[in-house]
Parts: sequence; C-alpha cells; structure tokens
Amino acid sequence: MNSAAASNAVRDAARAEGDHTGHTAGLDARDPPVIEVANLTKRYDDVLAIDDISFSVEQGTILGVLGPNGAGKTTLLKAMLGLLVPSSGTVHVCGIDVHADPQRAYRRVGATLEGARNVYWRLTVRENLAFFAGLAGESVRDPTVSARHDTLLDQLGLLDRADDVVNELSRGMKQKVALACALARDVDVAFLDEPTLGLDVESSVDLRRELRRLADERGLTVVLTSHDMSVVEDLCDRVLVVDHGHVVADDGVTTLVELFRTSAVRVVVDGPLSTTTERAIRADYTVESWETDGDRTRVLVALEDANDLPGLTAQFLADGGRLVSVNTVEPDLTEAFLELTGSGSSSRAGR
Repeated sequence: MNSAAASNAVRDAARAEGDHTGHTAGLDARDPPVIEVANLTKRYDDVLAIDDISFSVEQGTILGVLGPNGAGKTTLLKAMLGLLVPSSGTVHVCGIDVHADPQRAYRRVGATLEGARNVYWRLTVRENLAFFAGLAGESVRDPTVSARHDTLLDQLGLLDRADDVVNELSRGMKQKVALACALARDVDVAFLDEPTLGLDVESSVDLRRELRRLADERGLTVVLTSHDMSVVEDLCDRVLVVDHGHVVADDGVTTLVELFRTSAVRVVVDGPLSTTTERAIRADYTVESWETDGDRTRVLVALEDANDLPGLTAQFLADGGRLVSVNTVEPDLTEAFLELTGSGSSSRAGR
C-alpha cells in the first residue's frame, strides 16, 4: 500500500464512522477544556524557547503540534507534561495544575516520547503494559484492565507477540509497544511524539484508525507531533504551528490549507528552452521550481488566475518545444506549513 492509498484508507474509515469535529458525541459544549495552557513562557539564559503561548483543547480532540527544528515545540510538550518548569505561565490537564500537582496530573495522562525508548526492552510486551498500568494503581488482576490490554494488543497487531521480550521485536513493533504502554491506563490525554515513526504503511493506517476511534468513541484527547504531514492531515482535528517560540497558526487542517490555496501547474516540455524564454516566464509568473534534465524541462508555476494558463503554455512553446504534460498541483498541509514558517517558495517543488 502506498502513501496515497494509506491516506484514502483513513479518510474512508473516517467517513464510514461519521465526520469528526474534535468533540465527542454527547459531550456538553459547556464542559471545560481538557487542556488549558495560559501564558506559557520558557527562557534558557538569553534564549526564549517559548514566548507567552496560550491555547486550550477540548475533550476528544486530536491536536497536531508542528514546527521546524528549534521552533520550541519539544519545549512546549515537555512543559505541558510537567517534565520541565516554565519561567512563567500555567498548564492545567483535566483541571489539575501540572506543575503544582504533577502526581495527580500524571494519573490522567499517557505519553510516548522519542520513539520506543520509553519502554523496558527486557520485559515482555504484556509485562510492559502491566507495569505502566500499575503506575496508576491499575492491576491486570482486574478483568477490566486485562481485557483492555488484550483489546489494545489485538488492535495494534501485537497479541500474538504479547509474551515476547521487547528487545526481540522489530523497530516498528517496538514503536507499537510504546504506544500501547501510553494507552495501557485508562487515561484522558495521550501525548504522542512521532507515533508512526518506523511503522510500515499498513501499520500506520491501523494506528491512525485506532487513535481516531479512541478519540471519537471514548473521548480520548491526543496531542501529537509528526514530521509526516499525511499523518497530521488525515488524523488531526486541529493543528498548532509553532515557530521561533510563538504560535503562528491554530486552526483546522482544512482551514489552514484553504488559507494558502493558490493554483499551481507543473509543466513538462520536451525540447531546449532559451535563456530569453526562461527570463520572460520568470518575469511574468511566479516560478516555484525550474529543473532541466537533458532536453526535458520541468517547471512549477503558481497561478493566481486559471485564465493565465493558455498564455503560460504559449510561452513554453515559443522555442518550438513539444509540450509533454501540464498538471495542476493542489495545496496541502505541507504547503500551508512551509508558508507559515517562511519556506513557501519551495513548498511544492518536490511533489
């Protein structure tokens, strides 16, 4: 299964189960947010890692946190989890101040950070789940807990490996175990750092579907980071884009994509293009990329008006070249993210 098929599979599953809006059916709209971040700031000497960030997250929402390297998103997540003390500001999870009462807050939260390194590789899969559930006072002797673990292992394709030592598993399997441990307790909020890292396409689709089900049916609130834009675009209700310690965007995926919607076409010409023609095209249009491979030229051009297409193609044919193809390119979350973080000029070049 390729990435396009994966995206379609998740979308089809979402349609089959009903549209998701970030709120679980039956929840009172007046219920307080599950997560409340207020004026959160963290300074390291002269470096301002996060600067006066505020937002809230409703129950059953899957929130994606995006940002380039060094943007402050890791600092933000660690501050939300109480793993570092902010310079100022507060974080409340389920109404509990994470920094004033971390033990109470931790009982409501599950997390997997930095891949699969937060599990014990010398324990079996099932023993890991029992250990992490036990941290909150849950015992696998309770039939409800053991049944939840079996269901989770089955849904993640781990049931037949439940008694294997984690160190003997593949990287993708270890990643699944890390996620299972984050959900081993009956938590209200899950913080997931790159949850699909190392997974094959089908496992990634299964994982997304399971997270969507937990959010929709059980009201699980999920905060995740991912460098895989297809995961965020398919799964998240909201996206928080962080850059230079500030929130530069906080909205639904569809809204962010529409915000930067500009028609673009990829033109492929078989034949040499003169310097004069290239200069004319660059002068009249916004060229996002220009690649020449032998006698074939591939150009990505942004068009504000679709009526400009005939004039554009005519310029490409001015040197007597043969038009091989003209294809429209639709914007997506990658486009929006790069525009928001100041790298929009190359956003569609590699597609």
